Amino acid sequence: MADDRIRPAVAADVPAVKAVVDAAFRPYIARIGVVPVPMEADHAADVAAGGVFVVEAPGGADPAGSPRVIGLVVVEDRADHLHLDVIAVHPDAHGTGVGRRLLEFVDAHARALGLPEVRLYTNAMMWENQKIYPRFGYELVERRVTGPYDRLHYRKRLR
Repeated sequence: MADDRIRPAVAADVPAVKAVVDAAFRPYIARIGVVPVPMEADHAADVAAGGVFVVEAPGGADPAGSPRVIGLVVVEDRADHLHLDVIAVHPDAHGTGVGRRLLEFVDAHARALGLPEVRLYTNAMMWENQKIYPRFGYELVERRVTGPYDRLHYRKRLR
């Protein structure tokens, strides 16, 4: 998707952000036995804080004429790294390179902020992610259980 556009989300994007997150994470509810944390996030607050970046479908718009959001990341810059809190791609856009573009964007964003690494975690039951993140340079650093969530923590050191 060379012509997709990643931009900061605005308040008008909040319903689309919620829709993409819900569509991306809904399949995991039965597998992990709880609602994934991103589905319960305060998307409006994340957008207002400037931590949400969205991908629009190239040339695509919803019926109201607004750009159609097909993927997003939620990031938080910390003192020594960029925390990738959420990456979500709408199932209709799977296999189109949106996820790759978002991960590349996160790396570039961290570098622009002068941060030396990106950190993230994923639920251990989301085994697809255990194949994806290492292909993009992430290394597993620990496994930690927090409440009902069994999480794998990854980091990527930027060069």
